[in-house]
Amino acid sequence: MRPIKGSTKAVKRAVSKVRQFSFVSLRDLLVASGPTLLAVVAVAVLAYLWVDPAPPRRLTMATGQFNSAYQEFGRQYASLLARDEIALTLQPSLGSHENLQRLLDGKADIAFVQSGSTEDAQAAQAGLVSLGSLFTEPVWLFLRESAKVTHFTDLKGKRINLGPEGTGVPRLFRQVLDANGIESNELKIGALENTPATMALLAGTIDGLVFSSAPEAPLIQMLLQTPGIKLFNFSQADAYTRRLPFLTHVVLPRGIVDLGRDIPAQDYHLIAPTATLVAREDLHPALVGLLVKSAGEIHGKAGWFQQQGQFPSPKYTEIPVAREAARYYRDGPPFMQRYMRFWLANLFERLWVVAVALAALLIPLSKIVPPIYVWRVRSRVYRWYGELRKVEQALEAIAPEEREAARAGLMQRLDGIEDSVNHISIPLAYAEELYRLRSHINFVRERVRGTIDQHGVATASLAK
Repeated sequence: MRPIKGSTKAVKRAVSKVRQFSFVSLRDLLVASGPTLLAVVAVAVLAYLWVDPAPPRRLTMATGQFNSAYQEFGRQYASLLARDEIALTLQPSLGSHENLQRLLDGKADIAFVQSGSTEDAQAAQAGLVSLGSLFTEPVWLFLRESAKVTHFTDLKGKRINLGPEGTGVPRLFRQVLDANGIESNELKIGALENTPATMALLAGTIDGLVFSSAPEAPLIQMLLQTPGIKLFNFSQADAYTRRLPFLTHVVLPRGIVDLGRDIPAQDYHLIAPTATLVAREDLHPALVGLLVKSAGEIHGKAGWFQQQGQFPSPKYTEIPVAREAARYYRDGPPFMQRYMRFWLANLFERLWVVAVALAALLIPLSKIVPPIYVWRVRSRVYRWYGELRKVEQALEAIAPEEREAARAGLMQRLDGIEDSVNHISIPLAYAEELYRLRSHINFVRERVRGTIDQHGVATASLAK
């Protein structure tokens, strides 16, 4: 059966009437709350972008020389950060001092820096923070056996390579020389980089070289197993740590390199600063936690000179530890990052800032919107009271003997007002206001007709 057109139109008119006389006027509600909603959206956007901006997706790390442990660890950081879609650009460098300078110049966001390279006051003043110490970097003094160096003072007159001045080794080793009462000019100090220096040592053009690096460095692994090359034993390591507090005493155990070949053939006592991951203080807080987490995966295992879980650590660094890093070491990763991927967790954590901003704005604004809404709805009714008052004033301004002739025009005005009022769309909750207006229109109509006075008293009774 085909639907009846007339019945369909009737249904539509009924639905339209229900919409017109609903409990809440959506149009009035939107107009009343529109400025508030716009203010809320603006504050939310500002809070999202300015108060707690999204972390950058690109970072730059200053590492170290070719074939150094810094370079190898930099690759591992890049691999881990790539899982969270963060591109880490590695910048090879000469070492700690050059890395510090790149941080200060804004050319790098994070860098490996050796302890003892700076002081805490200088680092804080320069706007640098530590994300934690990562591993010990023993001072490896490799010598040719033909140099016949047994005691440290035997180095006088020897050709010893300390590396370029941009590394941390020259400054560190000069402090060791001072502790032994040896002047730098009593040695023939070279400034070759690690790989050329190693070739020079093997070729016999120098007597020794100094590294300060983790044992994972390929050159150190090679030299520990090279015949004719021996490692200097710092038998007074404890005394060095008392004189130079940023140093620690570590032991290279016998056979750790190769148990089968018994390499090394004895325990070696070494002095060691620690490698620290240093960042600019404006590094995004979310990235601080992510970097500390990555450091735990890379450096948290047991090694030649460390126990399981000893590193990374907020200790062993003279640079102030970043507040977010200290919180991570104390409490672990943020709650949401334990169960979500980095970017999703970061999004929810940032939304808390937006929620706080919205709450601070919505609480006072929620007291403003309802009165505005009520005023808008009632103003549709109240404006017609002004028209009624004009009719009454016109009636009162007419002389009594002329009112009969003016009644027709006033009645026509009242009919127009009533017709307009009958087409007012108003929520049912305020229907009482509408019906009261209609009764007042009738009241004024009776006055115009002359059946009642301005007090509503019938004129016939007054005449009696």
